[in-house]
Order: sequence, then C-alpha cells, then structure tokens
Amino acid sequence: MTSQEVRLCGLLLREHFGEVVEKVGRHLLRSGAQNLRTIIHETGVSLKLVKKSLCVLVQHGICLYSPGRKGPGSPTEYRTSDDLILRILRYPRYIYTAKTLYGDTGELIVEELLQRGHMTLSSTVKTVADRLTQNMEEGRSMDYSEVSSAFSKLVETHFLQRCPPAAAAAAPTKDGTSPAAGPAAVPGTASAPVSVAPPTPESFPDCYRVPQVTLTGRGKRQLAVEDGEEQRSAKRARMDSSAHGDEGIYWQVNFERFHQHFRDQAIVSAVANKLDQTSSEIVRTMLRMSEVTTSPTAACTKPLSANEVFRSLPVGYNIARPILDQYLTLLVDDPMEFVGKAGESGGGMFVVNLHRSLANLARATLESAVQERFGSRSARIFRLLLRKRHLEQKQVEDFAMIPAKEAKDMLYTLLSQNLVQLQEIPKTPDYAPSRTFYLYTVNQLPTARMLLQNCFKTVANLIERRLFETKESKRLLDKSQRIEAILASLQGSGAEPEQLTEVEEMITAPEKQQLDSLKLHVNKLDSAENQVDETIFLLESYVNSTSTSS
Repeated sequence: MTSQEVRLCGLLLREHFGEVVEKVGRHLLRSGAQNLRTIIHETGVSLKLVKKSLCVLVQHGICLYSPGRKGPGSPTEYRTSDDLILRILRYPRYIYTAKTLYGDTGELIVEELLQRGHMTLSSTVKTVADRLTQNMEEGRSMDYSEVSSAFSKLVETHFLQRCPPAAAAAAPTKDGTSPAAGPAAVPGTASAPVSVAPPTPESFPDCYRVPQVTLTGRGKRQLAVEDGEEQRSAKRARMDSSAHGDEGIYWQVNFERFHQHFRDQAIVSAVANKLDQTSSEIVRTMLRMSEVTTSPTAACTKPLSANEVFRSLPVGYNIARPILDQYLTLLVDDPMEFVGKAGESGGGMFVVNLHRSLANLARATLESAVQERFGSRSARIFRLLLRKRHLEQKQVEDFAMIPAKEAKDMLYTLLSQNLVQLQEIPKTPDYAPSRTFYLYTVNQLPTARMLLQNCFKTVANLIERRLFETKESKRLLDKSQRIEAILASLQGSGAEPEQLTEVEEMITAPEKQQLDSLKLHVNKLDSAENQVDETIFLLESYVNSTSTSS
C-alpha cells in the first residue's frame, strides 16, 4: 500500500466519519491486524472512542475482525484494507446506477443502505416510503408494496445481498476479547489465524433469498418539528419493536455486482465507439445473459450460442439471423478481440473476452494520458512501442516519421517519467556500448500501476481543495443554510410573500455572488473527482484481472 492510497483513505474517512475514525482507520491501514488494547495504546484515543470508531467501521463493512492469532480466548483482532475504504469514493456512482436501472425508489434504497451500512428489509422499506411520500403532492403517499417490489428486484439482480450471519453479531466485549457469538464465531474457525479469509455472503445458501415480510401500509409524511422533538421522534422510531418477520436478517450493497455492471458498461461503450450501436447492443445482450452466472474474476463469460443471443436480443432490434451472424463474425475478427469464438454448436458458441477488453481499455487510457500530457507526437511514439514491443531509437524515428532530434527528446522525456523503459541487450559479456543494443519498450502493467497512483494523488488533491474552499466560506454557508431553513418553515406555515422576500434579502448581493462562485467551484471539483474515479476503476479492474488470470 502506497502513501498516496493511505492519504486518500484518510481523507475519505475524515470527510464521511470524522477525525477520530480517520485516526483509527489510518492506524489499521499502516499497522495491519491489531487488537483493541494495542489500538488504544498506539493511537492515544480513549477506549470509548476507539470502540465507537470500530463499530462505525464494522457497520459500514470497512473493518473486518476475527479471533486472535494466539488461539481461543485471545483478543479479537481488527483490520481494514484500502480497497474497502476506497469504495466510499464510488458511492455517488452506485446511487446513480440504481436510479438509472430502478428509478427513484431504487436510488433511495441504495442510498439508505450506503449511509447506514446495513439494514433490515422492513426498516429500509419504511424509511424509503416515508422519504418518497415527503416529496409527493399533498394527499398522495407511497405504498410499502411498491418499495418492497423494487427491493426484491435489486436482490434478484444481485445488487443487494444478505450480510453473512456472523456480521450481525454483537460488538466486541469490554476487554476486547471475542464474544461468544461474535462476527468471526463460525463453526470450525475458533482458533483460525487472522490470515484466514472471512466468510463471504455468497458462501451462504440464502444470500439472495428475500424473506416473507408482513408489511402493509403507506409512507407517512413528516411534519415540521423542532430539533428536540425531531430527536425524540427518531428515538421512538428506533424503539419501534413491531415484528415483521425479518428480524436479524440484514442487507447490504453488493459492491462487486456494481463493479461488474460498471465494467460491462465500459465494454459496451467501447464497442459502440469502435464499431456501431448494433454491435454494442449484441455485446450488451451477451453480457446481460451471463451477468449472474459469470464470476467477477473470470477472464471471459460463459459460452453462448448464436441462437440464444438471437432470441435474447431486445424487441426494438429487428435484425435478421444472417445479419446477426455477420455482426458476430465482425466482432470476432476485430483486432480489439471483444468477442471470441468458443465452438461451432448451436450456430456457433461465443464468449465476451473480459480480460482482453479490459487490457485494451487500459491501453487506450494510457495512450490518452500520454497525449494529454506530452502531445500527439509523444503519444504516437508511445502507441508505436506498445504495438511493436521493442524498438531501437533509429527504428522509432523511422516508424513514427519524426525527426531524429525531436524523437530523441520525446523518448528521453517519456523515459524520465517511467512511461517508457530502456532495455540493454549486450553482444558480449563486457556490456561495451558499441556492442550493445538499446531497445525502448513499454511495460503496460507497471505503467498502469504508476498512472493509478497518480490518479489517487489527484483525487486526494481535489478533496483537499474542496474541503479548503468550504472551510474558507463556512460562515457564509452556515448563514445561507439558516436562511433556507427559515424560508422552508415560513412556506410550510403559509407566510405572506412580503415576509419571504424580507428573509431572502438577509443575504446581500455580494454574498449571493460569492455563494454562486463557491457552488460552481465545488461542483467542478466534484465532477473532476467522479471523472478521475472512472479512470481509477478502469485501471484497477485491469490490474486485478491481470493478477487473477496470471
């Protein structure tokens, strides 16, 4: 784990959970698995705050814990990883994807689960129905059955999954030892070392089975209340003990399934850009047919026959069977190798080459980064070395059709940035320069890893800049929020337009201009974060796919 990853993880933890949780999370990232007493001693944080921080991290699936390495009765050890924390960066994308696929209801379901870590079905349905009712016209409300149906669809497509039974167990005891029914108290693993992988949700048979819930009613509209009354009503909601039949069954977001969807969307988009819309729709159909049956780490999808693909095409695409065969042949023969042929039965068996597609997408990302930073001629040299593998300087000049002096400068610039490597092949054992070949090459995997670290640094800088911008204008933002709250209260009580205008004028014209400028800057920084995260996801997927396939 690099310093840039630790820095970015710390910023994400601070922004979402506060400074104390950030301190505990950073310590676990740097130190690895540790027990409660060691964490308290080395961080200098009180027992109460450390326990609360660990509970927050465990609740959101960021911290894992298991029996100590010294055997039964030894203190529970806690650990986290950068992958678990960096998922926070992708929360807006998860929510937007749920909205795109399942509308506002799906969006709010995923948002609630991300905010709270894990929830029961009945609790999620009630909360989402109340939120949807709040935004509806007066006299209308959202039925619980509609929200429950959207929840079932998300589970059916594996975007939501049950938490492992162990994850819903009690928090660690006061002395830090494992509780009798703790999260790691799985039969046969009482004395397992900490390196043993924790149980995954998929390892349990009921992972995607929705329980029968007795839940009838409609969402309730929340009335405007004072702060104290709001806290008391929230407490009453938590104490509501009415049974619905799903007590103890908690649900969480299946991040791997979302990542699989993002990967599929990237491949479909690449096919559309390279070929045409019909080709991309054929690939989308193949990916959709195998999305639940294909492992996230598989190099290619399960083989599908041309007949199956033809029957599963969307209704709007009325293409004849011979045309489909031509498109499949075109995809198989394409140099990018998005689709491969696995057999001849059923009109031909075809697979989507996931690993090769990711490798090609990562290559295009590297080429784009070089072009943006060093110009089109440097990108031409970089692209040439990717295709030819090893070339001498004279060959680079000839193939790229660039003057010798310029080509030399560009090669040395790329070499100094570690985007290009120089390999020496001696003719004799003495490595004499006159009897040595100097070949330039590009190693795609190490270069992708380096660009990935640069992306982590970029996102961390963007977050720090956004936090600085909001801190500098904190007084103005607080004033704006107070005025908005007053306006909302007056509108709810049916105030006169003159009163509303008077309250709005409490913010002066220069302050409005400053607020507009701040919102514009923050929106640009947020947009940049999301764009860089897309690059991070693509490069991470390629690196993980390469390590898995090798």
